[in-house]
Amino acid sequence: MTSRLFAVTFDCADAAELGAFWAQALGRELDPGADPAFASIGLQDPGRTDPRWYFAQVPEGKTAKNRMHPDLIAGDLEAEVERLTGLGASRKADVEMGSVRWTTLLDPEGNEFDVIAEPA
Repeated sequence: MTSRLFAVTFDCADAAELGAFWAQALGRELDPGADPAFASIGLQDPGRTDPRWYFAQVPEGKTAKNRMHPDLIAGDLEAEVERLTGLGASRKADVEMGSVRWTTLLDPEGNEFDVIAEPA
């Protein structure tokens, strides 16, 4: 038997606040009952096949670069980066490697994530 991805979990200072950002970023709903200690996206929707997202309050803040991060993909990279920064993300870097382009952003608590330009 093999494992499969069940959830992406973020340690954070305010689970409801960070969960609300990611719900908007992903075009999904924050599950009912979100509070500063715990929030989720998709926990109440067993029919979905994409991962659930969990947000759990921890006492310590982020101190270093993420060793793992989510990658999103968009048909219009600049428009999506603009939308996400409007939701509270901040731009960290624009990267191009061969034919692949992406922008690294920081969510409201400083967690890195990338938005990749969908290949033409």
